[in-house]
Amino acid sequence: MRPAADLRHRAESAASRFPPLLVQAQQLAGSVLLGEHGRRRAGMGDDFWQYRPVQVGDSRRMIDHRRSAKGDQQFVREREWQIAQTVHLWVDQGASMRFASSNALPPKVERARLLGLAASVMMLRAGERVGLTGGRLPPRRGNAQILRLADYLSVDDDGDYTPPEDRAMLPHAKVLFLSDFLGPFAPLEQALAKAADRGVHGVLMQVLDPAEEQFPFDGRTIFESVSGGLRHETLKAGALRKRYLDRLAKRRDALDKLCRAAGWRLGTHHTADSAQTALMWLFHAMERGSS
Repeated sequence: MRPAADLRHRAESAASRFPPLLVQAQQLAGSVLLGEHGRRRAGMGDDFWQYRPVQVGDSRRMIDHRRSAKGDQQFVREREWQIAQTVHLWVDQGASMRFASSNALPPKVERARLLGLAASVMMLRAGERVGLTGGRLPPRRGNAQILRLADYLSVDDDGDYTPPEDRAMLPHAKVLFLSDFLGPFAPLEQALAKAADRGVHGVLMQVLDPAEEQFPFDGRTIFESVSGGLRHETLKAGALRKRYLDRLAKRRDALDKLCRAAGWRLGTHHTADSAQTALMWLFHAMERGSS
């Protein structure tokens, strides 16, 4: 085999081992300008951040004598605040997220996975630690973490609705939850209450199919959950529209109030809309926190 052909064969073979989700996420992340995302802060950590002049209140133990010996001024060696650079991710992979009202639209879970992994790619490239909630995949830096995230995000859950994982969130970290948030509300309240107790701030991104927003059903209709566990048949689907839309509005209002109380931000994304626009919003929301 010629060298060029051999190189191409090996490159294609290597690329085939990367899941399509990872390729799409890297392309999406690359299309969004990083800007100033990932600026580091000084604080309690292990990595050197910067030198600064001694200030009132600094103890003598904080003085870096080697740096101070180079001049007449005393300096403190500041370290990076590692905890503030930690991001936890949770993507709802329950059966309800596998819904798509049209073959022309991606299932909600595909879009949620794409946005979650693309946001992770951006944050990892900015030097932050990213991992999953629950302790299954602790936050780490580096390209290898992207592969681990892609693997974990490619596994479906069996239940119709998967409760958000609220364990192992480090104090003062950032958190990103992606779901349709149409399941039981209590587990979400519990997760954000635990986050607030730890000084954790984050973002809820509600991912919905356009049909879930519009309820374009009329006449005889059979509603069935993706898992097949729930089924409802009606001859007058149109008569249910107002009640459904009222309940959806109440759920969104409850999500908004919950986020405000916890100091989180709430966003909504429809699978018919641009993933790039949603990722840009996530980028700014994760940067600004609750401001």
